[in-house]
Amino acid sequence: MRFRLIARLTIAAILLVFVPIAAPNSARAQAPALNPALPLTRVDHGPNSPWAQSQHYVVLVSLDGFRWDYAKRDNATHLLALARRGVSAPEGMLPSYPSLTYSNHFTIVTGLYPEHHGLVANSFLDPERGVRYSYTDSQATADSSWYSGIPLWSLAESQGMRTASLLWVGSEAKIAGFLPSWYAHYDAKNEPTPDSQQARIDDAVALLRLPPADRPHFITVYFSEPDHEGHEFGPDAPQTRTAALKMDVIVGKLEAALKATHLPIDLVVVSDHGMIKSEGDWIDLDQFADLTGFDAVGSLLYGKSEDDRARVYNQLKHASSQFVVYRLKNVPADLNYNQNPREGDPVIVATGPYAIRAHAPQAGQTDHSPTIGMHGLDPHIIPEMKASFFAAGPDLIAGKTVAPFENVNLYPWLAHMLGLHAPKSDGSLNILSGTLRDGGVTPEK
Repeated sequence: MRFRLIARLTIAAILLVFVPIAAPNSARAQAPALNPALPLTRVDHGPNSPWAQSQHYVVLVSLDGFRWDYAKRDNATHLLALARRGVSAPEGMLPSYPSLTYSNHFTIVTGLYPEHHGLVANSFLDPERGVRYSYTDSQATADSSWYSGIPLWSLAESQGMRTASLLWVGSEAKIAGFLPSWYAHYDAKNEPTPDSQQARIDDAVALLRLPPADRPHFITVYFSEPDHEGHEFGPDAPQTRTAALKMDVIVGKLEAALKATHLPIDLVVVSDHGMIKSEGDWIDLDQFADLTGFDAVGSLLYGKSEDDRARVYNQLKHASSQFVVYRLKNVPADLNYNQNPREGDPVIVATGPYAIRAHAPQAGQTDHSPTIGMHGLDPHIIPEMKASFFAAGPDLIAGKTVAPFENVNLYPWLAHMLGLHAPKSDGSLNILSGTLRDGGVTPEK
């Protein structure tokens, strides 16, 4: 669901600018055989440390909007086989609230709830600075000031381990002092094309065939399908089922290509959220309350004074059964959405698959109906929001299943498989330690 346009760099330009020149017989002079459909930018952090070279590899794949039950429903043979060879969550994985793309992709790689890492929605306002973040704004998405936490690639780079990110949220910003050693610029026009999708497989394998000194041990790979089809046609439509099976085939191709490297690779396939068919037309909050004195982004409301915030809360709190309204500090604790001013005040939480916004477009502006499929809702009360989780590799127990768990717990689990010392986060290794062959015990270095 990422829609931003950035000029693509040619492979020749990238290598000329970013790859250090070395003697012809130097291992570091070798450039990977990248697919030109997905150019990568190189940032030279030096070689992998001797310790890092001894560690296993993790390839983390996201299939945007791949609901937890799609694999079984549509007989996604590669994902189901991955589950049999490794670990899975047959009843799904719980995304963080709100169950949106940017919020949850960054949660997965930081182990922090959105209110702690800062991406509280795909688009929002920072009232303290008076500036707006939008996933369509390439300058904002590459600005490190919007992001908190330590992404796994930054954690690895800081500990002497090289990484790569193929289109993951946040990977074009220098966060916690680091960019990945290799990363791709997002281009919404090219990202969903067959050539670009194949290039993600080709580039990942090319990077894994680099000499051990340069070879990334952690690679993130993002695909935008089947989210697009789920929105446009609904989660149960034939087009969405076809897209889900298409992504299953891509996972199968990627797994076969990784196996051919003969490296000890843990392949982890997740999604950011699920999908549900929306009900009804737009709910415009300004039909229930006077929003004078408010800024708004979607359904997020930013009052300029305490009097305004209290007034609108009182006007909205009994306005409709299709949403509930809270003062920011009183948002229920299980949503983990009551501490960051970027979340707005008051906070609107939909009670079902209803499309809510502060205002309809102004006269003369184009309006549109809500998409057929939607997400962003509370996964604790709307199970269709649950995401997928499959993984297999040398560090994982075969045939292990886990009950639904919060996606913040992926961070310490992934860090452990990479041998990294992880900082405190909102997740716990204990939740998924039973899937690990070593039981989550950290060996002495």
